[in-house]
Amino acid sequence: MDISAERLENRVFDDLRLGDAASLSRQITLDDIALFAVISGDINPAHLDAEYAATDLFHHIIAQGVLTAGLISAVLGTKLPGPGTIYLAQELKFRAPVAPGDTITATCTVTGLEAEKHRVVLDCHCTNQSGVEVLRGTATVQAPTEKVSRLAIALPEVRLLRHAHFRTLLTRATAAAPLPTAIAHPCDEASLLAATEAAARGLITPILVGPAAKIRAVAALHHLDIAAFRIEDVPHSHAAAARAVALVRNGTARLLMKGALHTDELLHEVMQPGSGLRTGKRLSHVYVMDVPAYPRPLLITDAAINIAPSLEDKHCIVQNAIDLAHILGIAIPRVAILAAVETISPTMQATLDAAALCKMADRGQITGALLDGPLAFDNAISAAAAAGKNISSAVAGCADILVVPNIEAGNILAKELTFLANADAAGIVLGACVPIILTSRADDARARLASCALAVIMAGTDPRGTKKPAGT
Repeated sequence: MDISAERLENRVFDDLRLGDAASLSRQITLDDIALFAVISGDINPAHLDAEYAATDLFHHIIAQGVLTAGLISAVLGTKLPGPGTIYLAQELKFRAPVAPGDTITATCTVTGLEAEKHRVVLDCHCTNQSGVEVLRGTATVQAPTEKVSRLAIALPEVRLLRHAHFRTLLTRATAAAPLPTAIAHPCDEASLLAATEAAARGLITPILVGPAAKIRAVAALHHLDIAAFRIEDVPHSHAAAARAVALVRNGTARLLMKGALHTDELLHEVMQPGSGLRTGKRLSHVYVMDVPAYPRPLLITDAAINIAPSLEDKHCIVQNAIDLAHILGIAIPRVAILAAVETISPTMQATLDAAALCKMADRGQITGALLDGPLAFDNAISAAAAAGKNISSAVAGCADILVVPNIEAGNILAKELTFLANADAAGIVLGACVPIILTSRADDARARLASCALAVIMAGTDPRGTKKPAGT
């Protein structure tokens, strides 16, 4: 019920009579339940976890009892007696569960009046859309003595930021055994925190490669327990990168992770002829983003490695991203090749590259996906924006993969989504023999864990999206 446009008028004590009643109705939603959990701290899985709730007494998610009782408070504060009412006491009996989708009607009826202190006793009950009583109780309030009549304050718009895609990613990754992971130069809080968090969740077994004394000092300064982790003592970041790559090459580690060193420093060792990590593919970076306002995971490439990719570079970047999408369970990913405009212009190289990439897909040079471009960002992710430009496309408005024209565009786009749209971004380098995990000091715990989870899933899956045999 929207009360923002209503005029709130109270009933002073002298106007009240036995039997006076007021009510209001509201449909209870999953968002209501989640928002109440955020406010109250009540994270009982019966209210939030559908899998757990299915095994509980009622076999489905139920609303918090006090959330339902809040409707009684709304009646008392806005209708009967209304503004100026002071809540003194409430006795409640919860008679039936409230499920998401139930429409609850709260009714309060005056049953007692105490003139000396202007106290009012009210019978309170709540029923669902089927007339089943879910709550009953008695409230005692102090009624106002002065009339109030004023417009209700407009309520703020509230949107819950859900990161369900990353939760699915973590669940899938933790089903496997933790993988030994060489972490190059973990000499700052962010990289050591990523290691400890991922280890605690059973994703990786960290091997810390760097100056041992410095690693232990950072851990002690930030109260991080690394006692169980193997440390490979090397003098500096260059040596850490080389040793971490060697650990992967000889099979000691299954994953490679960037610590407190520059990405180029680590990838330089990966690309050495004798590294053992090179493949026939070009290295490229993908952010797998969980954007709360977008209904599916969003892959953005390349925002970290290829600065000004040529058409042939983009060919490899696109195919790498498609292969990753398959691993994530996207059978036929929709790939939007981004540019500033939706038409091909000889003066804009990004539009020419987009057209060429789409034709390469038509001719089987890029496989496993639907491609379209050039597309502007809004047309790639908004069906309404695409319709407004009369763009008819299987990709426009519902892209799974966004291919940016250069590193600046990708970096800006990913950071805009992270800091303005509250997205989480899991970073991974593709094209080597093993996944390479990139985390940032700006990442929160969920993003750090998601980057590790993504690598674990990749390590257990071949490029066609099928699970690798054990021991491979």
